[in-house]
Amino acid sequence: MKDTYWHKGMRQQLVNELRNKGIKAENVLQAMNALPRHFFLEKAFEEKAYEDNAFPIGNEQTISQPYTVAFQTELLEVKSEDKILEIGTGSGYQAAILALLGAKVYTIERQELLYQRARKLLKTLGIHQVKCFFSDGNNGLPNYAPFDKIIVTAGSQEIPTQLIEQLRIGGIMVVPVGHKTQQMHRIEKLSETEFTSNVYGTFRFVPFVEGVRRFNQK
Repeated sequence: MKDTYWHKGMRQQLVNELRNKGIKAENVLQAMNALPRHFFLEKAFEEKAYEDNAFPIGNEQTISQPYTVAFQTELLEVKSEDKILEIGTGSGYQAAILALLGAKVYTIERQELLYQRARKLLKTLGIHQVKCFFSDGNNGLPNYAPFDKIIVTAGSQEIPTQLIEQLRIGGIMVVPVGHKTQQMHRIEKLSETEFTSNVYGTFRFVPFVEGVRRFNQK
């Protein structure tokens, strides 16, 4: 895998575009400038990797639009050593951004093929503070809870209260909620029985689906 001056220049242009679109968290922009997004895409999409668009990654899934990644990450207010649960590993790009911000990331993917690819790629890139799990994201990871932050990268039809239970008091969850389109919710857990929810903008995600999907090698 190569990261050329051309890639770096295109990445800087993308970061400038995200800043112009309203992303203010410089640590998030710096992480996105440092991480080669084209490593997380198929070769056919390499020349388009630094466009502010989502692209297919197989199994009817996509790598999120860079603006969406930056927006969710900014809302999460990541701090060094935060313990973060991610629902929906996908390509592994979002998990890698969180790791570059200093977080310890626990990420769940229900598509076995995507799980295998992301785990291998993150290992190849030397991003060791991400632990990958092949599991049903609806269940979270109760054995590893509580988490400082939770990020959901699929559209949930309702606020996933079963995941809020795995959030520490004072913790933050960012989750898109809705059917065909989603409203981005930033949830803060106030106590074991109370939380606040604020809404930020409309987005479109693949649906949050129950169960796991195993990869059958032919």
